[in-house]
Formats: sequence, C-alpha cells, structure tokens
Amino acid sequence: MKKKSLENIIDQESEIASRRKFLKQLAYGSLLALGGSEITSASVRDIIRPPRYGHGRLYNHTSHTVSNIKKVNSRTETHTHTHTHTHTQSLNFPVYKTLSFEHAHTGDKLKLTYFERGRYIKDALNEINYLLRDYHTDDIHPIDTALLDQLFDLKQTLGVSKPFHIVSGYRSPATNAELRRHSHAVAEHSFHMQGRAIDIRIEGLNAKTIRNAALTMARGGVGYYPYDDFVHLDTGDIRTW
Repeated sequence: MKKKSLENIIDQESEIASRRKFLKQLAYGSLLALGGSEITSASVRDIIRPPRYGHGRLYNHTSHTVSNIKKVNSRTETHTHTHTHTHTQSLNFPVYKTLSFEHAHTGDKLKLTYFERGRYIKDALNEINYLLRDYHTDDIHPIDTALLDQLFDLKQTLGVSKPFHIVSGYRSPATNAELRRHSHAVAEHSFHMQGRAIDIRIEGLNAKTIRNAALTMARGGVGYYPYDDFVHLDTGDIRTW
C-alpha cells in the first residue's frame, strides 16, 4: 500500500513538472511570436532620428523604427510615456519660435519661424540676416541667435504678437564710422557691427514700456531713447543707459 502510494506521488510530480515545462515553452514561444527579432534588437532600433526642418512651418515627423515594434508590456510603456511627458512639460521649452519684423527704412516685412524642435532653421536665419542688413550699403552679416531669442522672450514678456519695427540692425564699419561723425551716441565698437544689437519699436507701445520689460529679463544691454522713441538691445554684458 505504501509502495503504491509512493509511486503515485512520484508520477503526479513528474506530470506537474512536465506541464510546467510545457507552459513555460508555450509562453516563451508566444513572446517570440509577439516580438520576434524586433524585441532582441529594440535597444538599437529605439533611436529616433531628428526630424527634418522646413522653413516657416512645422513638419510632422514619425519615427518608423519605433512605431513598428510590438508592445509587449503595455503597463511599463504607459508609465514610461507618462514620465517622459511630465519631464518635458517641466522644462517648459517652446517647440518653435516665431518672430515678425517690419523695417522702418526699407519697408521690408517678414514673419517666420526661426527655431523649431531644438534647432535653428538655417533658411530662416538667412532671411532674417537679409532683412536686418546694413540698408546703407546692403552688406549682410549673421545675426546673433541669442539676440533673436532675446526678442522672442521680450515678445513673450510683453504678451504681444505685433511685429518689431526695426530702426537699426547690422551696421558695417563704414556706416558706423559715418554715424559717429554725426552723433556721439554711436559707440566706436558698436555691437551693431557684430550682428549682436538691434534698435526696435513696437506699434501701440511706448519705448519706456518696452525698456521696462527688457530690464526684467536681465539680459544684455538695454538702451532707452525716448526722444527718438526706440529701445536698443544687445547681447553684451548686462547694463542699461
């Protein structure tokens, strides 16, 4: 009796072990069916290539490498997505930056996106460089992107979407020297000659309001010219006059 019972127990345990092995193999096979070779290569294929940027508009970009991977653990994916989204929101970086200009002397007008998804747009910068050229000589010089960001932040601080009216952008050394002969207010080594300064107005706002908003940003130089109704901004040391 005891010998038969012992044999029964051994047979039952063998049967249970066989079932466990079968279920384990079945589960592993199902996992491979879901993910296949894509799961094993996910660490390589999960690289999202940077989007292509276009001038003045936002292009939709979908990474085909990520979208094709089967999602095995939806709970983990949801948690990761939520965490990433929260982190991105906390940085509070703008996805794109847009500026509008009207040149007081040439009449040129421009509205465009110059920064998009972490990158400056080369074609947009070229257009801005042209609009802010030395209108006396038509010389063109690269405009400091930090100055453009300063203008964008000033627009955000003021809460306006109106264009910046340009009094002066880039100045060639020859133009700067000529202006110095007529005004002691023109600096010999002006930041205008480096594409790092701009003189602006905004329709409907007086120069004092623009100056005060610029001062709150504590970025670069801020010059106030109430008689001529414009404000000077540059990317030099923090100072005011």
